[in-house]
Amino acid sequence: MSTFQIFYLNGKPIPFKQGETIMDAALRAGEYIDHLCHHPEFRPHGSCRICMVELDGKSVSSCTQPAIANTQVDSSSDEMIEQRRSLLQMLFVEGNHICPGCEKSGDCQLQALAYQNKMLSPHFKHFFPKRALDASHPDVIIDFDRCILCELCVRASRDVDKKNIFCVDGRGINAKLIINSPGGKLGNSHFSADDKAAQICPVGAILPKHQGYDIPIGKRRYDQQPISEVDMDNQEKDQQK
Repeated sequence: MSTFQIFYLNGKPIPFKQGETIMDAALRAGEYIDHLCHHPEFRPHGSCRICMVELDGKSVSSCTQPAIANTQVDSSSDEMIEQRRSLLQMLFVEGNHICPGCEKSGDCQLQALAYQNKMLSPHFKHFFPKRALDASHPDVIIDFDRCILCELCVRASRDVDKKNIFCVDGRGINAKLIINSPGGKLGNSHFSADDKAAQICPVGAILPKHQGYDIPIGKRRYDQQPISEVDMDNQEKDQQK
């Protein structure tokens, strides 16, 4: 039988098993840590850095950092909040996120985290990248303007769908999501609207065709509750299954 140890998150004791990450232990204990690229079904990735915390004064990614007994973890200091807000601001200006006109508004994790962290403006100069829109698939559209390179679709397609439809090419500002198919079009791939990769995008980059605004803005997930409450409600439901 596994023996639980304890670390402290914002002063609260969090039990964990050997090898468990700070993020997974916190979520299981009902304590939310902001995150974008983390998903409990996939191997930790650590690409978005939104989940950064202080571990005994050192900044670490909570989704990849194994928990250590008797350590102090801080996710709510002024410094951590400011760092998280800056990362969110950079994500907004690196793409073209027009929230008032986006079909994903109210159901977008990036937008919800901006609200949660009281991000009032993008702060940095917008890049306004010129990215293509892929409407070649009969059921799904990809708007590369909104992709934040979280790689959730990459991992879902590889680890769950077993198709390897997506990958990220390039580094830094030149990094981009590409499609593994003849001509690089989604319509030439084996992608299906039923794939896990079609359901997992946290922003409005991968959207179903032939439908939109089924739930009016103002009545969507994050319009009703902050992302921390929605995420913990989902975590509790998953644990009850």
